[in-house]
Amino acid sequence: MDSVKPLSGELSNSFDTLMVSGGIEIRQAQNGGTETSLTDWKDLPMELLLRIMSIVGDDRMVIVASGVCTGWRDVLGWGVANLSLSWCRDHMNDLVISLAHKFTKLQVLSLRQIKPQLEDSGVEAVANYCHDLRELDLSRSFRLSDRSLYALAHGCPHLTRLNISGCSNFSDAALVFLSSQCKSLKCLNLCGCVRAASDRALQAIACKCGQLQSLNLGWCDSITDKGVTSLGSGCPELRAVDLCGCVLITDESVVALANGCPHLRSLGLYYCQNITDRAMYSLAANSRVRSQGRGWDAAQSGGGSKDRDGLASLNISQCTALTPPAVQAVCDSFPALHTCPERHSLNISGCLSLTSVHCACALHPHRAGRAILSNHAY
Repeated sequence: MDSVKPLSGELSNSFDTLMVSGGIEIRQAQNGGTETSLTDWKDLPMELLLRIMSIVGDDRMVIVASGVCTGWRDVLGWGVANLSLSWCRDHMNDLVISLAHKFTKLQVLSLRQIKPQLEDSGVEAVANYCHDLRELDLSRSFRLSDRSLYALAHGCPHLTRLNISGCSNFSDAALVFLSSQCKSLKCLNLCGCVRAASDRALQAIACKCGQLQSLNLGWCDSITDKGVTSLGSGCPELRAVDLCGCVLITDESVVALANGCPHLRSLGLYYCQNITDRAMYSLAANSRVRSQGRGWDAAQSGGGSKDRDGLASLNISQCTALTPPAVQAVCDSFPALHTCPERHSLNISGCLSLTSVHCACALHPHRAGRAILSNHAY
């Protein structure tokens, strides 16, 4: 749960009084009046209760505390904005239903599961009460159906981060509707959502969710260039795109992202075996165009801007059609890409023909040493 302000002197005195008080105690104050000590834990000031819960740092304790009395329930319901139930091993759905009406101010909720527990009724309870929700993790919720996505679309329109990876029962129709209502989405994880992540759904996301910055489409193997190219034109703020295992995409997808997403920092193309040198040269060419576009002022401010703005992570493992010159061109264009073990951000495993590709650290070993020192500076 969120941290709160440090204890004031008055709150500290209240806590000390409560610890030594077994009942109502009237005592003489220094000014000649009387003081009344707190009579019960239920009399804790709101700020002190929230402070105690933040120090404990255990969401299970927050849940227990919410059942002490209506006062505590109301205080915690008002003050708790971040809650995780991922520790729950059994009966998570019943727990969510029992808690949703108590924590109506939640902004971040994690319901990640080791084994499937959550059902549509639990998600519907969240959608019915937690209208301020911004971030929701439903990963590995194998029992959920479209009912959950429709409920979230209606009840939680302010979502900015949604993780539904592994939710294989969702349809693309439900995802299309969600994107039409949750237009503020910035991070969306659809890894393994093989039915929901279709070209139709990606086109809807591109049309409605223009603020999207991170999209995981790993192993959504029905996606084609039609869907990915729409992202390049509709989501210019994309910084991270994972297309690992999207076996139907070709160079067209990478070209569209390279042209349309100037802030792209991470691209996953693992096992995309239709990717050829054309895609790599497109990435490199766009780096050069943007460098030229920054002009003289950017050059004077320092050459590190390209390092900060360009690709910093590229996974082309098992992309066996690529040749060393094309991949070397990408590596040379983006100084943040590294093949050295200490900063391995260019993944070329499984591509035996690319073993000759090296980052700048290989040519200038002292750079790697400086990089390692800077990584440990803090």
